Amino acid sequence: MQVSSLNEVKIYSLSAGRSLPEWLSDRKKRALQKKNVDVRRRIELIQDFDMPTVSTKIKVSRDGQYIMAAGTYKPRIRCFDTYQLSLKFERCLDSEVVTFDILSDDYSKIVFLQCDRYVEFHSQHGRYYRTRIPKFGRDFSYHYPSCDLYFVGASSEVYRLNLEQGRYLNSLQTDASENNVCDINPIHCLFATGTAEGKVECWDPRTRNRVGVLDCALSSVTADTEIDGLPSISALKFNGALNMAVGTSTGQVLLYDLRSSNPLIVKDHQYGLPIKSIQFQDPLDLIISADSRIIKMWNKDTGKIFTSMEPEHDINDVCLYPNSGMLLTANEDPKMNIYYIPVLGPAPRWCSFLDNLTEELEENPESTVYDDYKFVTRKDLENLGLAHLIGSPLLRAYMHGFFMDIRLYHKVKMMVNPFAYEEYRKEKIRQKIEETRAQRVQLKKLPKVNKELALKLIEEEEEQQPTRKKKQKNLPNILTDDRFKVMFENPDFQVDEKSEEFRLLNPLVSKISEKRKKKLKILEQQEAQEQEEEEEPEGKPSDAESSETSDDEKGWVEEVRKQRKLLRQEEKVKRQERFKEDQQTTLKPQFFEIKTGEEFRSFKDSVKKQKLMKKTLGDRLKLEEKLGTLSVSDTTVGSKQMTFKLKKSGQQKKQQEAEKQHHLERKNIRRSASHLKSKRGRRGPF
Repeated sequence: MQVSSLNEVKIYSLSAGRSLPEWLSDRKKRALQKKNVDVRRRIELIQDFDMPTVSTKIKVSRDGQYIMAAGTYKPRIRCFDTYQLSLKFERCLDSEVVTFDILSDDYSKIVFLQCDRYVEFHSQHGRYYRTRIPKFGRDFSYHYPSCDLYFVGASSEVYRLNLEQGRYLNSLQTDASENNVCDINPIHCLFATGTAEGKVECWDPRTRNRVGVLDCALSSVTADTEIDGLPSISALKFNGALNMAVGTSTGQVLLYDLRSSNPLIVKDHQYGLPIKSIQFQDPLDLIISADSRIIKMWNKDTGKIFTSMEPEHDINDVCLYPNSGMLLTANEDPKMNIYYIPVLGPAPRWCSFLDNLTEELEENPESTVYDDYKFVTRKDLENLGLAHLIGSPLLRAYMHGFFMDIRLYHKVKMMVNPFAYEEYRKEKIRQKIEETRAQRVQLKKLPKVNKELALKLIEEEEEQQPTRKKKQKNLPNILTDDRFKVMFENPDFQVDEKSEEFRLLNPLVSKISEKRKKKLKILEQQEAQEQEEEEEPEGKPSDAESSETSDDEKGWVEEVRKQRKLLRQEEKVKRQERFKEDQQTTLKPQFFEIKTGEEFRSFKDSVKKQKLMKKTLGDRLKLEEKLGTLSVSDTTVGSKQMTFKLKKSGQQKKQQEAEKQHHLERKNIRRSASHLKSKRGRRGPF
């Protein structure tokens, strides 16, 4: 039996420990119990409470006498009698069980939904009847008033099988492509089905009409959750007449009040695994939700974690034994786990001895300290030269290191480091010297920046320590706080005492420090008077105190006025100095160099440009039309066409004028040449 504690809640795992094979003789069993501590401490609450390979579903009958579990391989069902603490019967089936339900108070009426679309009805003697549904089923619920079985699965329809008439009735047509889970409220018999699209559809069995739809996929997405795909509904459970819990395939549990479409609380398992089971624990207002990795118990009003359990193997189903603190789980392991949590409730009647056992364990707690073993890492083994022992019986792997015998560790350490005792002795001497140094008067180490401010903070803290009450929390100190560390290291944060702000605030700061000193003097005088004259009254009259406060206020106001006058005088002096400097300086003409390719124009052009930029686009277009650089015309389609002429810069104009002159010169040369030829032709040869 293992004991774990989380949030001060004790959890007893009754199925922990080694199980003995059946073919062992009593003599060998007694010998193993003497040798092996685990075998001796194990508790076999129910004999052979396991499956050959894997257990998939587990349920308890309504009378609490029988525990039924389905598993593989081969597909089978086992019934355990709690009054006899042993196996009642075992039945093998043709295919694996998807889910099952116990219709009667005992095991006399059971319905199995199998993975090959078959539905089997079993009675006390065995299989009573077998039928088939049109699509592969995933879950079903039994409606007691009408004796109807509602089957949901890989179809948009909900199939209804009436057990009184022995025939199928008209199915319910949902808006979903597939339905994963379903449940019927035990009080008002409202039927709810969870779809693959993340919605819950509620139907009234009396009128066979849909009465409401909840979009759980949208409500499960919050700011903190990270979801890869669309969440589908994987678990559904009613509690009372108004509450309903919904589990999604992305690991969220939503608690609803049927009168509202918004969830009361959303709990995330933080693993991203589908929720397998949801149970309600009404005495403590808890919800027990489980995915394949963890079982969480949390308060349904606040969402605060009560406790949690993480078994070694993946979880397939969880069942809470009614009116007790026992929890049963079906796992991906032959052994089915049994947990007992005394806080949830007492032990069942058939194992009431568990209460006495847990009380004795709480009275005599056992220490879990490994006194005979030393934990070493791989680096420690390399330093000791014992790396070659990895994999041998002398080292036992545990987490990121190994356990080894403490005697072997001491021997090897003495051989590797024979001067270890001397080093230990020197370390002890050094610790003693440091302890004596701590008793001396320690000087205050002030920072390099803002020394006065640091000294002031230290003095204020020392003054507050004797007056502070014991129940009051220690306020954070600015000197030790990392957020204000830069203020005493960076010289950019140095307080400028010559600034105007500091000079105006300085009288107030100085007065506050003076008041503090006066109060200290008054307290010292009062203590001296108490020692000398015990009969005389303490303190001063109220008139004296009021006169002192008024004098302090007057003095502070006068000092502030003086500082303001000094600041005004300094400003006047600075203005006069600037005026003299301006008179002495002679203004010289400044020359500006014009960039190449640009022409100097008057300063009026820049003024015109600024005025143009202030105008609206319509006004600018009108000006451009007047100047001829813009033309607006209507097209045949009905739209407008605008053409612009770019303004030429001065350099472009110069180039165009030079090209024109060049063309004119060439024309003149050609004309003169043709004129000479014509004259020679007229004169004839010599």
